[in-house]
Order: sequence, then C-alpha cells, then structure tokens
Amino acid sequence: MPAKRITKTPMRTRDAKLRATDFVEVNIGYKAEHAIFEAERCLRCQQPPCTDGCPVHIPIPELLHEVAAGNMEKAVDILRTANPLPAVCGRVCPQEEQCENNCHMAKQYLPVGIGYLERFIADWERSQPKKKKPKPPQRPQKVAVIGAGPAGLVCAGDLARLGYPVTVFEGLHAPGGVLRYGIPEFRLPKDILDWEIELLKDMGVEIVCNVIVGKTFKLDDLFDKMGFSAVFIGTGAGLPSFLGIPGENLNGVYSANEFLTRINLMQSYDFPNTDTPLYVGERVAVIGAGNTAMDSVRSALRMGSKEGMIVYRRTEKEMTARQEEYEHAIEEGIQFRWLTNPIEIIGDEDGWVTGLKCLKMELGEPDASGRARPIAIKGSEFIIPVENVILSIGTSPNPLLVNTTPGLETNNKGCLVLEANKPQTSRKRVYAGGDAVTGAATVILAAGAGKDAATSIHADLMADLAEK
Repeated sequence: MPAKRITKTPMRTRDAKLRATDFVEVNIGYKAEHAIFEAERCLRCQQPPCTDGCPVHIPIPELLHEVAAGNMEKAVDILRTANPLPAVCGRVCPQEEQCENNCHMAKQYLPVGIGYLERFIADWERSQPKKKKPKPPQRPQKVAVIGAGPAGLVCAGDLARLGYPVTVFEGLHAPGGVLRYGIPEFRLPKDILDWEIELLKDMGVEIVCNVIVGKTFKLDDLFDKMGFSAVFIGTGAGLPSFLGIPGENLNGVYSANEFLTRINLMQSYDFPNTDTPLYVGERVAVIGAGNTAMDSVRSALRMGSKEGMIVYRRTEKEMTARQEEYEHAIEEGIQFRWLTNPIEIIGDEDGWVTGLKCLKMELGEPDASGRARPIAIKGSEFIIPVENVILSIGTSPNPLLVNTTPGLETNNKGCLVLEANKPQTSRKRVYAGGDAVTGAATVILAAGAGKDAATSIHADLMADLAEK
C-alpha cells in the first residue's frame, strides 16, 4: 500500500508556549490540498462502517468522495443535510471513538481524518458568500424547544428544514448551552458558534433568550396558552457534582461549570473590560480527567496560573478526555498526578485555599463503570500546595423543569425517562434528548439525540394530521 494511504494528514497547531498565554484557537485546520490528500485515503468501502459510528448519520463516503474531487460546494450540501452544526462538531466531536474508530483503515493504519475533514468543509463554507436558500412551505403545527444547547439546536434545525415553525427557549442571555459556557475559545471560537446559530435563524428558527421554562412560565403553558403541538426538552445537565470533602466551601474552590462559565460566557479573561472578575492563583488543581477537566486546567493556565495540574484517582489509561486534548495539555506544560485522591481542601485563617490533602491510590478489580477500582494506600497522605481547586467530577440535570411539570418521569439520577425505542417522555408530545436524558455526555451524542427526536416529532405530528 502506498505510504500516502497509511499516514494520516496531521492537524496544524499553534506553538504551545504562545497558545498557552491566550484563548486563540489551538488547531489551525487543513488547507485545501491537505483536505483533498486526506480524503483520497478513503478506501471507498462497499459496506462503509464509518457512517454507523456517526450519531448524526453523516454519509461519510459520499462526503469524502466530493472533497477528494475538489467539489467543496457539493460536500457542504451533503454535510449540512445531515448535521446543522458541522463547524462545531468538526472541532469538539470525539471522532476517534466513533466514525474514525470504525474506519477500515484503522485495522492496520491510522484512520482517515474524518473529523478534520468535517471541520475543513464547514470552514470552507464560512469563507464563501452566504447563499440564501428557499424556506420550505410552513406546516401548521408549531414546535417548542427548551434549551439552546447542541440537542436543542440540532432538533430545531432539522424541524425547520422539514417546514415546522420552531421556537427555542433559552434560559441564558445567549444561545449555545454548553457550546458557549462550557467549551473554551481555544477549542471552539464563539464567532464560529454564532455563525452556525445564524444559519439556523436563516432557516426560520426563532430563539428567545432569558426564558426559564418552569419559572418564567410552565411547560404546560406551551400547549395550553401558546399553541405548540410538540415540545422537545434539551436542557442538558448543568448541575455540578461535589466530592463532599472538608473545605469545599473555601474561597478559591470552583465547580468546573462555574469556572468555565465565568470565562467562556462572561468573558472574565477580558476583565476589567468585562464585568466578571475571576480569581486564579499561581497553582491550580483540577479534580477529574475528562474533557471538561482538561478545558478547566488549560483555561487556568491562560488566566495566569503558573502551575496547572490534573489530580485523578486512576491512571492515564482510565481517563475519559480525548487523546488530542490530553496531548495538547502536555505540550502546554500541564502536570498530571495520577493515582491521587483528594480527601480534604486546606485553607488559611481567612478562608482561602492553601492546599489539597490527598491519598495515594492503587488499582484493583474493575468496578461498575468497567474501569479499575481505585484503592487507597494506608498512611500515604500528603498535601499539594495550591491556591485554587476546580471540581470536574460530573454533572446532573437541573430539577426545576421536572419539579414544575406534573407527570414528567425521571430516574434516580434525575434524568428524564423515555419510552422504549422512542425519544418521547412520559408526557404525550413531550420529547427529550441529550444530557437531560443520559447525564453528562458528549456534544455529538446530544446532537444525535436531537436529530432522532426531530424525526420522531415529525412522524407523530404527521400522524396527528392524518387523524383529523
């Protein structure tokens, strides 16, 4: 096999020392010649498994064929039909665990860079004059979407493409959900998110911010007073978890949600030009080893920390962060303290964090998660000097909507319960998807859930019309 078909075309990145001082995007992206070269690595499988690994079911072989031929406009049409947020997903989707993991090239060599190519196509589209596309005929039934995160935006986009008048209600002052408040600029620039959202608005999606359904008005009001025929819940999982150890109420302790929201949504990195200050000391410890933990510790570095570290009770093998983000963190000088479990946050007499007391761990047999169970080593306590501790150990859905909506069933983790093989909740014509159902997961899984819900909503509303 020729060498060009073996080696994956690498992603260009900014210098690690320079990028660790600002919030400019790390990855630079492919040039056209890189994209064409990489797309030519596709084997054109007769039964391609890559599409099965994509939660939004992009027809990947057809897409790569057009890129390899240089037909970028056609590639855009294919991509947009399947995914309303390709510039976002091309940047933050864990393709290496999904479509690229299924790539036949991966059996012996590196898989085709499907994620890099998705990003390239979307960025190419941004470089072209915007084309106005005719809107489909409007259908009589209106659909409401609660939450302008990835699940809600994708659901709204697919329904708008089918001709439904869609209104998205968002609790924050700007749409995007976790895409805006949870993912840093250096991974997902907000101008790219805004551009994707504007395309949805061009399709006819209405977005109303500063509305908390369950507080501003009830979910039932959407049906009884506002005339909507169906409702999709995509409110995510924004309620942070805590360890329950002494010292969590000290100054300098943040949940990852608060820390990243202050930076990403409130732009504290530009204080005092913006209104939100954020105290970051010279030494910052982040508890956890997922993507949010990596985002937090790398953001702390950019906020002025001299020493950022990940503290995790398991090892590198068990971490859930993307390999690319892990490698970028290493390049930027982030430290990793594996097999380390926090048991207390230490503070001074004024209530400020001064250290993190930990135990050394060893790994035992797998637990319910399938990962090796961490076991404390007796007498191994030690203290890490730090000024900040950021907790990134998971999130759960906010219970406000459930508590104000009779008959909306949840499980013992507060996640919405769906019907078997259908994204409908225990309430008729109320659908849900994303982190509100699964708990904290990935952007692309939420997008896939939004897409599946749009298909189900369309089928049910068409059936309602047929019955009249």
